Amino acid sequence: MGLQRTHFPLGSQSLRANLIPRITKLLSSQRFSAIYPKYALGLNTTGPELGLGISNASESRYQAWTLGRDLSIHLHSYLAEFIQPQTWSDLAFITVAKGPGSFVGTRIGVVTARTLAQQLNIPLFAVSNLEILAWSKVPLSAGSGTRIAVEMPARSGEVFAAIYQVTPSEEITPVLPETTLTLEKWQHLLNQQPTTVVRVKDKLLTKVACQILLEVADQYWQRGDRPTWSEVLPFYG
Repeated sequence: MGLQRTHFPLGSQSLRANLIPRITKLLSSQRFSAIYPKYALGLNTTGPELGLGISNASESRYQAWTLGRDLSIHLHSYLAEFIQPQTWSDLAFITVAKGPGSFVGTRIGVVTARTLAQQLNIPLFAVSNLEILAWSKVPLSAGSGTRIAVEMPARSGEVFAAIYQVTPSEEITPVLPETTLTLEKWQHLLNQQPTTVVRVKDKLLTKVACQILLEVADQYWQRGDRPTWSEVLPFYG
């Protein structure tokens, strides 16, 4: 399989120079098979833990490791070990948590996922942590029409925020896409909502977030979405 170098306008030259050769080596070092059914790989590096998940119609597994500032050093070795016994050619698509979260961690995860998706020529889904939180509350919502307001702490006096609405098919659609707001403006928006609002401030365990990340991406895959690596950008707020 021919592997190409990739240019990303996502961060420092040193970050790209460090990550991309490692990913190329990672892909080159593993045999490629034609095992079916295909799998999906989920990657979450937005917090202090590295979260990985892999699943298909019949099996799934998720794992988290606390790496902190050592993420860029160990990410590729953990990926190589975690994906076994599957191989890279077993993947139908990749999904990555695009933030908000740690600036450096989010950037590393998005660069890694974009590089893998481009080299493997498979779709890449990016899902925000706000959307992941919203999806976690859909089974507990009041049903179709319910709005789920999600917030995460940002800079002093601000929040990362988004509002989603539950559809008749028990999916969610954004009413207010992810953004950064002052607490005062956020509260004003909440007071203006015309229907039942489920307000979410929770923080999910990394393994749970990885599971939801893969479930959300699979919903998009099943409806026919096929986003390319070049469409994926991090959300820093």
